[in-house]
Amino acid sequence: MAPPSPKEFIEAALVAAATPYALSYTDSKQKWVILRHLLSLLQEFPGFKPSTGRFMHNDGTEVNLLRATGCVHVANSTTPTIPLVIWLHENYPQKAPLVFVSLHPMTPIHRHHPFVDNTTGATSPPYILTWKYPPCNLSELLRNLVQLFSIDHPFSYTLTTPACLTHPWLVSTKEALDRLVGMLHYDMVALRASTSDEIEKLSLLQEELKRRDRFITSIVAELGEERMRLEERVKNWAEETDRVENWLRVNDGRSIMDLNARDVEIEDAFEMDETSRARLESSAADLAIEEVMYKLDKALEHEAVSFDSYIKQVRSLARQQFFHRRNEMASTSSPTSV
Repeated sequence: MAPPSPKEFIEAALVAAATPYALSYTDSKQKWVILRHLLSLLQEFPGFKPSTGRFMHNDGTEVNLLRATGCVHVANSTTPTIPLVIWLHENYPQKAPLVFVSLHPMTPIHRHHPFVDNTTGATSPPYILTWKYPPCNLSELLRNLVQLFSIDHPFSYTLTTPACLTHPWLVSTKEALDRLVGMLHYDMVALRASTSDEIEKLSLLQEELKRRDRFITSIVAELGEERMRLEERVKNWAEETDRVENWLRVNDGRSIMDLNARDVEIEDAFEMDETSRARLESSAADLAIEEVMYKLDKALEHEAVSFDSYIKQVRSLARQQFFHRRNEMASTSSPTSV
């Protein structure tokens, strides 16, 4: 027995009722429109075959629908054919059909396609988004998809522009809208990519500014602490200065200004006894002899004095230095007052 023709299959599917496989189309006028549109589609695209199946909507609702399955060939023969599944919505033709590109691991859909979702294969061209019956129908929808895919193939990221679309007078309003939506989509993809890069750079810059802010804040805090320490030292010095001035006023009877105004020796500013004065004189003589001996060493190096004269002078100076140091040590061992 020969298989039923597409028309017989569709008519039988539409009239079947009261069975688990009954389709979700209830209105007789709706069924007549579906039959007419499907037959027109199959006549223009004989590669498509009708069938029925269960379809699950995003909200979890399951319905029995008619579908047309087949492949379309675009103008560029080097690209693969595009397998499509066209589901007729239960409220067709008032609702647009649901069109999917069949997914295959060997031919993945590129992720930036403007009209095809690369994870589900669902298509959303402007023709479907602006669907309105009666002007819209299945045959024109499929022609529109062929035109779109000839420009932007779902399995290739390369855009092509057929010669027939190069002049604006040679394209229809819908084709011009499709091209405009596609160009806007890729512009948005490029803008999104550049914006993401810019956001990443700004994020890195923000982190760097935060790091610098923490560094500068720590420096400011350290400078504040240093300022407090310096102010404390200034305060202490001011107190020490006041104590010295008070001591000088009490012990000398003269102000600091009076003392500075007079031409006095540094020794006159302190009270010294004979022992302290003798120790100071011995220490000064010791240092003077040490300086003379250093000069003699330099003179000997430059052969300015003879070795015999150098030895005599050093012995004499060493003897004097010994007595001065003994006197200084003797005065140190005895109590002194300043």
